[in-house]
This record gives sequence, structure tokens and C-alpha cells, in this order.
Amino acid sequence: MEAREIERCIDEFGTDIYRFCLKLCMSRQDAEDLYQQTFLKALESSRALDWEENPRAFFFTVAHNLWKSGRRKAARRSAIAPCTSIDEGQEHITQTGGDPEQDYFRRETAAEIRRIIEELPEKFRIPLTLFYLFDFKVEQIGKMTGKPPGTVKSRLFKGRKMIKKRLEEAGYGEERFSYRI
Repeated sequence: MEAREIERCIDEFGTDIYRFCLKLCMSRQDAEDLYQQTFLKALESSRALDWEENPRAFFFTVAHNLWKSGRRKAARRSAIAPCTSIDEGQEHITQTGGDPEQDYFRRETAAEIRRIIEELPEKFRIPLTLFYLFDFKVEQIGKMTGKPPGTVKSRLFKGRKMIKKRLEEAGYGEERFSYRI
């Protein structure tokens, strides 16, 4: 891949890829490393970028695969020597300018949903993140993760069900589930 193509990709959807890396790593420093590795890997690739297909999905796939590889490597290393905890990055929700009480509940609900999603197993967390935060279609998520669309749909359904159950356990009522992840 050529440097000009990479530069164009960074301009067009670099922010989305960085946000995805941040969601995967849950640490700004690790997300920045993953983001750079993703574009470096694409630059080293001999594959030509097809703008008719979804090039954004290609970069999401590269980032996801690099992250999985890094996790496997970290697991092997932690068997030898345990690692320290990672710092968690915070995303901020902007206020709507309306009722302060409603804004407070919305921020609290969003923080609780983020916490629940971070605790979900990877097989549910990745499809939920790709579907709701990055608006990928089920088929695209399937291609990125190497799973059939039916499996992706099932994991989205089960993930939403788990989030709803944990929110109910935490005392959030039905009227607050209208908030989007």
C-alpha cells in the first residue's frame, strides 16, 4: 500500500479507528500504539486498497487482529511474570443543555453501560462496540471477526440481554433503557 493511500485513510476515518483502538485497549497509551501499528501494518502490506470495497473495515480488521495478537502475547508473558493494571481512558458525554437532572442520569447510565461493556467477555464486547459505536453492519462485523452473520446477531442479542440484566440489577428502571450505548 502506498503512503498517499494511508494518508487519505487517516484523514477519512482515522478518528474512528482510534476510537475503536481506545475501546479495545481501554488505555490511551496502548490505543495510540495500536493505532500506529495498524497503519504501519497496512503500509507494509503489499495488498492494494480497493476503494469500492469498504477500506474502513479493512483497517478495523487489522486493528482487531493486532489487538488479539497482542493479548495472546501478553497472556504468554503474564504466565512468566504478572503485569500491572492498565489505566482506563474516559470518554465524556456532552450535556444536552436541557434538564440538569436528566443530563446527570444520562451520564450515570452511560458510565454504567460502559463499565458493564468493559466487563463483558470479548466475544460480546467486540460486536457490540463495532455495531453501536461504529455503525458497522452485521455482515461487515462477521467478516472482520471471522464469524458468520448469524453468530454476530446472536452475540449482539445476548450482549444486549446481559447489559439489560446488569442494569436492572444495578437499579436502573425500564424508563432509562432508551439511552443508546
